[in-house]
Amino acid sequence: MASDQPFARALAAICVGFFVILCCSPQAARAVDYTFARDATRAPAVSYYDYIIVGGGTAGCPLAATLSQRFRVLLLERGGSPYGDQRVENMTHFTATLADTSPGSPAQRFVSEDGVINSRPRVLGGGSCINAGFYTRASDEYVMDVGWDLEAAKAAYRWVEDVVAFHPELGPWQGALQRGLMEVGVAPDNGFTFDHIDGTKVGGSIFDDEGRRHTAADLLRYARPEGIDLLLRARVAKILFNVGGRRARPVAHGVVFHDSRGRMHKAYLNTGRRNEIILSAGALGSPQLLMLSGVGPADHLRSFNITLVLNQSAVGQGMADNPMNAIFVPSPSPVEVSLIQVVGITQFGSYIEGASGSNWANPRHQGSGGNRRPPRNFGMFSPQTGQLATVPPKQRTPEAIARAADAMSQLDDSVFRGGFILEKVLGPASTGHLELRNLNPDDNPAVTFNYFSHPEDLRRCVEGLTLIERVIQSKSFENFTYPYFSMEELLNITAEFPVNLLPRHDNDSKSLEQFCKDTVMTIWHYHGGCQVGRVVDAEYRVLGVDALRVIDGSTFNASPGTNPQATVMMLGRYMGVKLRDERVHAEGLRRRKL
Repeated sequence: MASDQPFARALAAICVGFFVILCCSPQAARAVDYTFARDATRAPAVSYYDYIIVGGGTAGCPLAATLSQRFRVLLLERGGSPYGDQRVENMTHFTATLADTSPGSPAQRFVSEDGVINSRPRVLGGGSCINAGFYTRASDEYVMDVGWDLEAAKAAYRWVEDVVAFHPELGPWQGALQRGLMEVGVAPDNGFTFDHIDGTKVGGSIFDDEGRRHTAADLLRYARPEGIDLLLRARVAKILFNVGGRRARPVAHGVVFHDSRGRMHKAYLNTGRRNEIILSAGALGSPQLLMLSGVGPADHLRSFNITLVLNQSAVGQGMADNPMNAIFVPSPSPVEVSLIQVVGITQFGSYIEGASGSNWANPRHQGSGGNRRPPRNFGMFSPQTGQLATVPPKQRTPEAIARAADAMSQLDDSVFRGGFILEKVLGPASTGHLELRNLNPDDNPAVTFNYFSHPEDLRRCVEGLTLIERVIQSKSFENFTYPYFSMEELLNITAEFPVNLLPRHDNDSKSLEQFCKDTVMTIWHYHGGCQVGRVVDAEYRVLGVDALRVIDGSTFNASPGTNPQATVMMLGRYMGVKLRDERVHAEGLRRRKL
């Protein structure tokens, strides 16, 4: 690496946690007491419902709330409640949550086979409880290409927005980013909008003006209490199918789940041809559960001695994660603590965003002796968690980790001042696959995203980084950059961050292509595995079986807009309304015929 400046190396050693915490910091959620929610240990051994929804996440909560207005619904969530959980509610506890690898942690860490560190939610409300809070709709073109009714989709977005979406106020750093994007030609200035429009805009946020996080779990306020049972810490093991006999196709009719004490429960569908099981377990959980239930690639399932229900080779295919690359920009001026608020939507397929602040780690408390200060907790990429990309795994000894943590704790607070400007690739075009590791539904499956395997993704990354360089050098951003830091030095600083488990190359600051590959991170927008047209049809019914749907981000062929959470919540509401209204209409016709 070219830079030998001590300041630059100090930044490189500690700033990775800054970006991760800024992008994911949960704020306080409102205390909610849902009378229909209880721990799965209190569930009966056998129960019956019109709809069984697996996964109380970003799609599952609005879906369950909507269907409960007319039908009996069981919502099964493997995690706990976000309400009253300081790990979710309180921003200052977030770094401890990232480092928490206990079975009850709201965030379950996984590392893709590509070597990129990632996380999946394990809490009621799903990813909306642990994300950056950015709220933006998909474009009208995306909605129509998928086949959704545009007006019905907009109505579903508004239903979500009435509860969880807010207008953020920009601080000086975010304002400079907005003006810098405009200055370098990411136009027009679209102001504040939920809509996906080319140019620069201020998006919505699920944080209100008091800094409280509002999540998909809040959408359960729409539920009819008599129409829904919500079971927490309910770990679904498999879907039950009726097969053989006179049936031409397997029919889903129930699920097996276990409570936190390991006791088995079964939930079945009531008699009725329109009753269904719906998977909303996310891009990892839904394809994983289909495979564990016998729906997936025959050879792969037989290698685990899983009884084959349907040979469906596309289950687990098409996995994709939008690659993200960022540049840390140290600032001579104080900056506000901000999450993602401004986005530049370019015409070449890259989205430019930023996050800033200095209060990004657990605050240090004054020690009782001398001038030594207790070490900060740097979250999931801290030395304490062992994710030091520049240190070979066998050299990550407790002594080495302790030395690194001690050195980091002695740095002056001014080192932490600045922000990240990042780019996210549209799509992406690169895809991978998901496979089982074992038969435990709580364990992470093996997932490969094949970042930058398609040249179009790499081209977009390079163009995005080039645009970021122009923003950093813009007149609008001059108060938040040091004049003596060249782009090469900023790339060197960023390339030192332990953001993944990939090796670094000496030409990272010379080749933007290499920089993209070596410093790739997730922005937590992974999707696929149960894609429309391959695993499910346009109505999200699983192909080849009856009474089973998948409604969540695993069905997406591309990530919607700059952030998917708004569209995933919208999809839950949209499909809930569609299923409800179609069923009510059909039952009304039948009664009139009688």
